[in-house]
Amino acid sequence: MAVDQAVSQQERVERILLLHEIQEFLYAEAELLDERRFDDWLALFADDVHYWMPIRRNVKYGEQEALEETNPASEVSWFDEGKITLTSRVRQLNTGLHWAEEPLSRVCHIVSNVQLLRVALPEVAVKSRFLVYRNRMRDETDFFIGKREDLLRQIDGEWQIARRKIILDQNVLLAKNVTLFF
Repeated sequence: MAVDQAVSQQERVERILLLHEIQEFLYAEAELLDERRFDDWLALFADDVHYWMPIRRNVKYGEQEALEETNPASEVSWFDEGKITLTSRVRQLNTGLHWAEEPLSRVCHIVSNVQLLRVALPEVAVKSRFLVYRNRMRDETDFFIGKREDLLRQIDGEWQIARRKIILDQNVLLAKNVTLFF
């Protein structure tokens, strides 16, 4: 029995250390975005990444599972991108000629409530909550609040984002544009 407890305790310690490592990865990612280091941020993504933000609908009670989010196979989403599209968006922002980012937005990403959903190394399924604040011009402010469901993959000892589903806690975007990343 003492051996089982030791194994169990060792597994808990390893899980806590893994959670801390994942949290640090997500916090560092947020800092890259806030510092507009988009090329470094893009390097955190696997080549086969799926970066997706469905549109959420208001639905009747009991229909949330089936109807609340748009279907990526047959309906439009706010984002439904791979590495090539993300690279194009980063390239456009880096030109300094993006009309919606002149002048530049001031952005702050806050990541919290990081949870390990599934650990099957080299992949880890993670859920987190986010708040993204953006200020433009003198008086334009936007808040984006929601959760992310990520699949992180460890490649050569480094974490990469293989899949990201972004779920906004709103169904109507009040922002004039969505030039930022989540």
